[in-house]
Amino acid sequence: MPDPVHMIFAPLVNQRAMEIYSLAEIMDSVKGFSAHRVNKKLGRKGRVWQPESFDHVVRSSESLDAKIAYLLENPVRAGLVKEWAHYPWLWKKPFVNPVAPASQP
Repeated sequence: MPDPVHMIFAPLVNQRAMEIYSLAEIMDSVKGFSAHRVNKKLGRKGRVWQPESFDHVVRSSESLDAKIAYLLENPVRAGLVKEWAHYPWLWKKPFVNPVAPASQP
């Protein structure tokens, strides 16, 4: 898998069914929408994503912090940027990386 996609999200509530959207529903939506856009952009048809996804349920804030830090440091480990904040394909809400040294005032 040369081009993995990592996501951290909290599922929304399906107001009609009054239940949380399942991971399968979320991934089907993400993969379907993005595959359509990728194929349109490349002028092709066909499969973009592997049928399987490898998920992990985060059960604590410490585990969430560790997962976010891992995700943010991926482009740094790959040598694409020197700091994760400079990676242009990273969408994020404001977040302080727990493994990065604190900045000086």
